[in-house]
Amino acid sequence: MMLDSNYKNLIIGVFLAIVCMLVLPYFIEYYTLSLLIIYSILALSLGLVWGFGGILCFGQAAFFGLGAYSYAVFAINIGESTLPFLLAIIVPATFAFILGAIMFYGRLTDVYLGVITLVVTLILFRFINSTASPEYMIGTAHLGGFNGIPNFQTLNIPGMPDAYIWDLDFYYVCFVILILSYLGLHFLVRSSFGRVSIGIGQNEQRAELIGYDVRKYKTILFAVGGGLAGLAGALYASWAEIVTPGLFSLGQSAEVIIWCIVGGVTRLSGPIFGAVILGLLKYYLGQQTLIDNNLVFGVILVIFVLFLPQGLAPAISSVWKKLLTAKKSTRNKLRKRAPRQMQRGHLNE
Repeated sequence: MMLDSNYKNLIIGVFLAIVCMLVLPYFIEYYTLSLLIIYSILALSLGLVWGFGGILCFGQAAFFGLGAYSYAVFAINIGESTLPFLLAIIVPATFAFILGAIMFYGRLTDVYLGVITLVVTLILFRFINSTASPEYMIGTAHLGGFNGIPNFQTLNIPGMPDAYIWDLDFYYVCFVILILSYLGLHFLVRSSFGRVSIGIGQNEQRAELIGYDVRKYKTILFAVGGGLAGLAGALYASWAEIVTPGLFSLGQSAEVIIWCIVGGVTRLSGPIFGAVILGLLKYYLGQQTLIDNNLVFGVILVIFVLFLPQGLAPAISSVWKKLLTAKKSTRNKLRKRAPRQMQRGHLNE
């Protein structure tokens, strides 16, 4: 049975990802690699919502921060990471569902949607910053204000609280979660739900005239993106071993948008490319004081918006397709020439 070209590309992509997972620790510290993977999952969450649903969310950091804080709070109260990890996905997904229902059933336009998600992120940032007082407790967990929450249970093997997943093992877990997240979204966007969501993102009025409940689809997609951002937040909390209000900052939200613009949002691989490339650039720029990180990112953003608006992943894919097409056309020309040359040879004989 012949495999569809999409599935062939998917299998090749997963194979290359596994190879990278095994090879990269020899060149880059696994501590840094783990952070890049977490950033990739966060970027993937916005890539889904923006690239396939047409919803530009300026507050993806809100769901990221909620996931991190949910994990920390529940880990302190439970003393084990399995249930807190699941709740760190459920809490932001539920919050995103409620927020999305309010926005989409309220028929807000894209501009107001962006403003509301931005304001919600600011509110959460200000609120968490103001929780330094001892009365801000959730169970036995003190929110800590601007100091954040330290000293909570990090990721462990399910059912074994003392079997911590650290260092290289944590990196492998993060990479596997990234691959599974990518595969899950790959099949989601190719399902009937995904096709309708893409249609809504391309032309909302047409989808509504056909009879689809546009608000329902957008709300569910927004909730899935929020849950995925919460997953990234839970991994970040376990990676950093502390959560602070900075996770809700506007700078964090802006970075996610820049990752998606640079990588491209029309393909699931785009946000991952953007997060890894800019994450590495930020890491290396952070080792010097001559050039400001924000200045470099600003210049990169302007360059991509002006000269490569589709992003890296679509551009690379387009070049690759052109090369394959040129190769096929060259083969066809050679095949057509070969019989003619053979006929000429027979005539000469």
